[in-house]
Amino acid sequence: MNADDERLGQLFRLLRSKAGLTQEDLSIATSIPVRDIQRLEDGRVERIPVGRVRRLFSEVDGRTRISVWWKGAAADRLLDERHAAIAELASRVMSRYRWAVPAEFTYSEYGERGSIDLFGHRADLLAVAVCEVKSAFGSLEGLNRTLDAKVRLAPKLCMDRYGWSPRNIGRLLIVPDESTLRRVVAAHRQTMSVLYPARGREIRAWLRKPDRNIAGIWFLSDPQNTPAVSDAGR
Repeated sequence: MNADDERLGQLFRLLRSKAGLTQEDLSIATSIPVRDIQRLEDGRVERIPVGRVRRLFSEVDGRTRISVWWKGAAADRLLDERHAAIAELASRVMSRYRWAVPAEFTYSEYGERGSIDLFGHRADLLAVAVCEVKSAFGSLEGLNRTLDAKVRLAPKLCMDRYGWSPRNIGRLLIVPDESTLRRVVAAHRQTMSVLYPARGREIRAWLRKPDRNIAGIWFLSDPQNTPAVSDAGR
């Protein structure tokens, strides 16, 4: 038996006991067969769908998270490396359009703290581009709320840091150009098309001449393969 699976089962059994619930109670509440609850508590997790494990933990006020390790270390660093590569590619492209693009622009305003992946600015045209780089989508609601706050703070941040106020602001969500992410965007088409209506060609035109506010999703080709802006998704 896998030691991690055994520990997971022990934790679930402890949480179920603290919640004062029987296996039958949980089965009725979640519509999950008792045999799967027994398998979880016995550490035989490989025979249970992941979604069921999450629902069972949620029912006892718990939460599960899958942690992936690679070559003896947490694999999150691979996502960090990809995020950095996409940000670097976007920065190079924007620099060709004469944008200054500081990375990891940190701020602390009115109790709000955070960082902006790329805070592009052109003083000559009084424009800023608030760029959020994502190598994968998590909570779209959380993403949109966070980016809203960054765009709202952008005029003050620009004035405080550079001494001028922007006339036009770009709200850009930058993601790799791959089918998985396109499917996520397509599945939330109604929301995403309202919040981020612009795509590749329109975004590049705006970068050349930022004469209005803009919001869009910028699909970039995989920086591991070809360091160029994708023409897809215009």
